[in-house]
Amino acid sequence: MSQLPPHDDSDAPDAPDAFEEIVQAETGRDPDLAVIEAGSRTLRTQGAPPQGDGAAGRPKDPEVDKALRAVEQELMGRWPETKLDPSLVRIAALMDLLGEPQRAYPSIHITGTNGKTSTARMIEALLGAFELRTGRYTSPHVQSITERISLDGAPIDPERFIETYKDIQPYVEMTDSTQEHRLSFFETLTGMAYAAFADAPVDVAVVEVGMGGSWDATNVIDASVAVVTPIDLDHVERLGATAGEIAVEKAGIIKRAATVILAQQPVDAAQVMLKKAVEVDATVAREGMEFGVVSREVAVGGQQMTLRGLGGEYEEIFLPLHGAHQAHNAAVALAAVEAFFGIGAEQARTLDNETVRKAFASVTSPGRLEVVRRSPTVVLDAAHNPAGARAAAEAVTEAFSFSRLIGVVGTSGDKDVRGLLEAFEPIFAEVVVTSNSTGRAMDVDELAAIAVEVFGEDRVQVEPRLDDALEEAITLAEAEGEFSGGGVLVTGSVITVGEARLLLGRG
Repeated sequence: MSQLPPHDDSDAPDAPDAFEEIVQAETGRDPDLAVIEAGSRTLRTQGAPPQGDGAAGRPKDPEVDKALRAVEQELMGRWPETKLDPSLVRIAALMDLLGEPQRAYPSIHITGTNGKTSTARMIEALLGAFELRTGRYTSPHVQSITERISLDGAPIDPERFIETYKDIQPYVEMTDSTQEHRLSFFETLTGMAYAAFADAPVDVAVVEVGMGGSWDATNVIDASVAVVTPIDLDHVERLGATAGEIAVEKAGIIKRAATVILAQQPVDAAQVMLKKAVEVDATVAREGMEFGVVSREVAVGGQQMTLRGLGGEYEEIFLPLHGAHQAHNAAVALAAVEAFFGIGAEQARTLDNETVRKAFASVTSPGRLEVVRRSPTVVLDAAHNPAGARAAAEAVTEAFSFSRLIGVVGTSGDKDVRGLLEAFEPIFAEVVVTSNSTGRAMDVDELAAIAVEVFGEDRVQVEPRLDDALEEAITLAEAEGEFSGGGVLVTGSVITVGEARLLLGRG
């Protein structure tokens, strides 16, 4: 592993008034946590970036594309991500046969409801800027399955993806033969990622859970840093009906003596996380207490921020992503990388401020308030639950000056569709409901019925095909003239956004 990066003592002043204010606000917001916090250790101090957008298209070589499709077909023949048998037995058996590749490198493990992928990308960019070789495992993908496994900030080459599958295939089949159920799609991909990282080899793996935490296939790693992004209601049929219940499952990634980087949470979720930290003697750093966003303002193409890290303050950070939620993701990512380098627990110092600036300026997150067309402006956002939709709606209002915004919405059938539509209702002049190409997509007529209840019949149009929906939305946005300031937001599902991205020529 590379040496610890050089530090910059000039950017580690005492906590400024602005940060004291957010500390006081956070303390007042969560008074019920005092007893738990008294029993936990909190993390305090005294005083090459990814290139491209990270979204992969189909291979240009027809033979490689054919081979990749064959692997995809084999993977899709297994249990899909939506079908679960909560257990680590199968993935643990595969890891044993592979020689425990996930233990060949340190790792940072990320759970939460929203913001996991963007946070993972930021962590990856920071680590890469400090000359560490990274492996990143995230899900779902926007355009190509190869995006899920990244090396050095870029999706794994299709040839390498195919080779990795072929390498582990005999061990996958051996595992299948000894288990009640075959390895699932996600379990097999997880095995591929861990094997690819070991083979590279990487200096550190950045791993996003698929769902939950305790029984998620990724949880065979022993991460020294556990990151928990904001917890909200999603997958309630599997994880629980309240943030606190969901947090019980997600707390399963916190390992003994690890460092926990905790984004701002509902009180019941924070209580669960802090109790788990006490049980396993983990060190906790909380957004709004040990680290946070000191200030932020809208800038051309993103936002300018001052972040308070575990070791001090980082000023003049430009992030080319929109929305307050992305600034909070950035604070979480920075704290996670500081904790990985031992800042806060072992050292009272900051990372090199200029390197941090360069890393954040390089961050991309396809399908997260991504502008893919101008005149009219078309924005893609993969919000698929009410919390994500609220964040996206606030960010669009802040970052863009649309006089008339048309929504294109295609959702999965197992989501809180009404809650999502209600979050967008104040900012959409009209909505075009549609469907993506997968079996998980909500029936367009059912979606339209809910949309009519939320928006009223006059503001809802139905286009079953996504290409037709995009064309109709662009026409509606242009209705008041070329310079009217109309725009289109495509949202509701990562799959819908990925397919729209391809249709609009960004893949």
